[in-house]
Amino acid sequence: MASADSRRMGNGGGMGGAFQPYLDSLRHELQQRDPTLLSVVVALVAVLLTLVFWKFIRSRRSSQRAVLLVGLCDSGKTLLFVRLLTGLYRDTQTSITDSSAVYRVNNNRGASLTLIDLPGHESLRLQFLERFKASARAIVFVVDSASFQREVKDVAEFLYQVLLDSIGLKNTPSFLIACTKQDITMAKSAKLIQQQLEKEINTLRVTRSAAPSTLDSSSSAPVLLGKKGKEFEFSQLPLKVEFLECSAKGGRGDAGSADIQDLEKWLAKIA
Repeated sequence: MASADSRRMGNGGGMGGAFQPYLDSLRHELQQRDPTLLSVVVALVAVLLTLVFWKFIRSRRSSQRAVLLVGLCDSGKTLLFVRLLTGLYRDTQTSITDSSAVYRVNNNRGASLTLIDLPGHESLRLQFLERFKASARAIVFVVDSASFQREVKDVAEFLYQVLLDSIGLKNTPSFLIACTKQDITMAKSAKLIQQQLEKEINTLRVTRSAAPSTLDSSSSAPVLLGKKGKEFEFSQLPLKVEFLECSAKGGRGDAGSADIQDLEKWLAKIA
């Protein structure tokens, strides 16, 4: 038992290898005295190395401070960006580049995030997503709840790609679908938007899997979202996808009319 524990420690990678001469010397000395004590010491060293590794992973995670605001053109990303930073209303326009700023989180830790508003134009959005996705701590996919019914196919196609990219990252980001413009009478609820998106993504899975494969035998099979043979649901994904309703619209300069409290709480949670 003691020798098995020691072998595991010796094969633990570069960090474990650096300790191997010390462990071998310690093992030899302890085996001459008390084999039981050897097992205890090896276990303690294993715990210590685990804590060091955990702290290293946490430090890498803490370096990822970007929150990407993505979505179609005119979905309300930029106004949400402005509201979160200033609390005020401002007229916005379609942009062809990204905007970023430090956002102070509303929690007791005094943490901060970097909000990055990415362009939603069809010819630019995937290019900018590719540029920033590796630094993403979280992705906020903004959906226009008022025009959702007529844009559902475009929303689902972009969301499909964003989800594929997110799942493929080493450090999977937190993922939120923010259903904005809830102040408009005809706005769809977050629950209905979730159901419609699940149906559309399920259709996309079928059509993409049925597409003719390339003649290049070295190319890998397309990644499937969800579980094969089952209707798609967000709960099947390896990352948690959350939904909430919000509204950034209000009277000009009115700091109290926007409904973004749930979004602020979510950002505080993931910070």
